[in-house]
Amino acid sequence: MVLLRQLLGDVLRRLRIRQGRTLREVSASARVSLGYLSEVERGRKEASSELLAAICAALDTPLSQVFREVSDNFAFSELQNEPALGVPREPGLRVPVEVPRVGAPVDDGLDGMGSVGDVTDMVPV
Repeated sequence: MVLLRQLLGDVLRRLRIRQGRTLREVSASARVSLGYLSEVERGRKEASSELLAAICAALDTPLSQVFREVSDNFAFSELQNEPALGVPREPGLRVPVEVPRVGAPVDDGLDGMGSVGDVTDMVPV
């Protein structure tokens, strides 16, 4: 199960490491305790918006960029069919085999038609 706080922590850690900064430097600059920042990076603690803003300011990175990267990673985990946050998938839709001709009378609707199969999120199930 992929948790949002884990993805956020991973992004923050990668940003810090890319900049060659230590956890101690960032915690001092953001005025956040070293232990708490460590727990946020590990995905064990949820950070408030104020705390995230302070960490991003210490990393000289816009919060929107951090969220964008988290969103991309979240989408990637969904593409790998990992259940994100334990949310069940929506039930599939039945797709008709035949599409009624334009202008054709619709007597019994789609009841008489077969179906291709279940489709969920535009991916065959």
